[in-house]
This record gives sequence, structure tokens and C-alpha cells, in this order.
Amino acid sequence: MRIMGLDIGEKWIGVALSDPIGILATPLTRISATPVEQTVETINRLISDNDVSRIVAGMPYSMDGSTGHQAQRVQDVLDILAPHVDVPIEICDERLTSVAAERRMMEAGLGRQKRREHIDATAAAVILQGYLDQQPSP
Repeated sequence: MRIMGLDIGEKWIGVALSDPIGILATPLTRISATPVEQTVETINRLISDNDVSRIVAGMPYSMDGSTGHQAQRVQDVLDILAPHVDVPIEICDERLTSVAAERRMMEAGLGRQKRREHIDATAAAVILQGYLDQQPSP
């Protein structure tokens, strides 16, 4: 069973998936963050289509570890999502993941437009890979 990573933003939610044994995260897609009902429906479809057993969502803590406005917004989205999915949701610190995702895409030679299209899913993959790397080996 796979693990889904989410990078929740104001306009877009990046989605990534692990491989079936939970070693490697791969960007999947980005979905619209609004309207919330459609977002929940899309996430449930992705869970079902990809045999997802868990969601890992990035939490944008401030650099000092506190929860700011953006972290509260992400928590609000997770509070709406949680009762509508049949898999557990875990939170993972996502500080600097967008910077890491941007750097990886630049190193891969993607132009500005391609980076803008893929930054959300790539950031979700960075979040998920960080989570996977912290898990005991299968």
C-alpha cells in the first residue's frame, strides 16, 4: 500500500505517492485547493485509485518552530479533510521544502514555466520523501 504526500497551498495542493514498499516518493499531480468539497472528492478518488494507506501532509511551521497564519490554514484544511477520508493523516514539518523542490527542478533543467506547473507536486514529493526516510526499513 502506498503513502500519499500533500503540500497544501492557497490555490493548489501538490500530491505525491510512495512506491508500494514505502522507499521512494514521486510527484503525482497538483489539484485545486478550492472548492473544498471538490478537493475532498479528488483526494478520495486518488486514495482509492492508488491503494493509499496513509496521508502525510506538510505543515509550514515558522523557522522558529511556531505555527503561523499559513500553518493554521493548512490545519483548517486537514480538519475538513480528516472526517471524509478512511486513512490516517500525519503531519510532517515542511520548512524549506519549496526551496528544495525548486532547486531540484532547476538542476533537472526545467524552465520557469515547467517549474511553476510542477512545484506543488515536487514539494509534496520532498515532504513525503523526508517522511519515508525517517521510517524504519521495511
